[in-house]
Amino acid sequence: MRFPISLTASMTTYLIKKKLFSKGKFPLVLMLEITHKCNLNCDGCGRIREYRETLNNFVSFEDCMLSAEECDSPVVTVTGGEPLLHPDIDKIIAGLIEKKKHIYMCTNGVILKQSLDKFKPNAAFNINVHLDGLAETHDAIVGQKGVFETATAAIAAAKQKGFRVCTNTTVYKNTDIKELKALFSLLDSLGVDGILVSPGFSFEDNDNDVFMSKKETNERFLSIFEMSKQFKIISSPLYLRFLKGERDLLCTPWGNPTRNFHGWKSPCYMLTDKHCKTFKELIETTDWEKFRNRKDERCKNCMVHCGVEPTVVLEGSKRLPDLIEMAKWNLS
Repeated sequence: MRFPISLTASMTTYLIKKKLFSKGKFPLVLMLEITHKCNLNCDGCGRIREYRETLNNFVSFEDCMLSAEECDSPVVTVTGGEPLLHPDIDKIIAGLIEKKKHIYMCTNGVILKQSLDKFKPNAAFNINVHLDGLAETHDAIVGQKGVFETATAAIAAAKQKGFRVCTNTTVYKNTDIKELKALFSLLDSLGVDGILVSPGFSFEDNDNDVFMSKKETNERFLSIFEMSKQFKIISSPLYLRFLKGERDLLCTPWGNPTRNFHGWKSPCYMLTDKHCKTFKELIETTDWEKFRNRKDERCKNCMVHCGVEPTVVLEGSKRLPDLIEMAKWNLS
């Protein structure tokens, strides 16, 4: 299966309850940015520039737990920056597991191997390592030699210790499809439990930078869609069809709300117009339709998974062919 039975059951139960008893908008995944501090300087990351004044600040353990209660989503993505730099990362992960959350801890892998003893393998705990290509390409993107070798060694060590490990790959304008296939083959040989793949995001016109236009995204993901039949890619087939231009899907920006040191980030994981003090304030004061329909100029080329995958989850059961495709994909 692409996802553990326990996660599928938790999400299904949650959706049924929300659709029966909730009249408003509800989240699916909490993006918990516990720090923006990082040990790398990646080309495609805006966090270390956007939050440069507060890079050394951390979300406290208490606020992490309160955020998980405010936003009662069954899944929590613990991210950054580099979350392993947080002094209480082990306590945060243990606390979220105690709250019966399914966790994806995102890391660049640089200090993962020496950090593994802080955690215990658990079916609800997934380590997610970011890799954007093979050694030469990935090291160039992150701006430091040896990172790819260190990260893949950490993946192997984590799998040997019994952890669930996934990877996350961002596709850019200069991404080589043949290299991606070689990367996915390597990750498959390491025994990774899932491969997430998504286009990068840029606020600007994409003609002169590393990010793709919609047309370029459509072209690249024709091949990646075919790869999903060979490798355990956990980007859903409906999302991949959207990326290759076959489907038109709206954005669900409230599906993956972000909580960081400044508060609840509005309107979404990619865009920052303001920070709200509470999750309730975020939901009630954001002009969701403006972003759902991509009326904001910054959204014109956005096709990232954190906005569209929630749409797939919420609307993927409305058409029988989609429901059958999603079921077959998850079972494969």
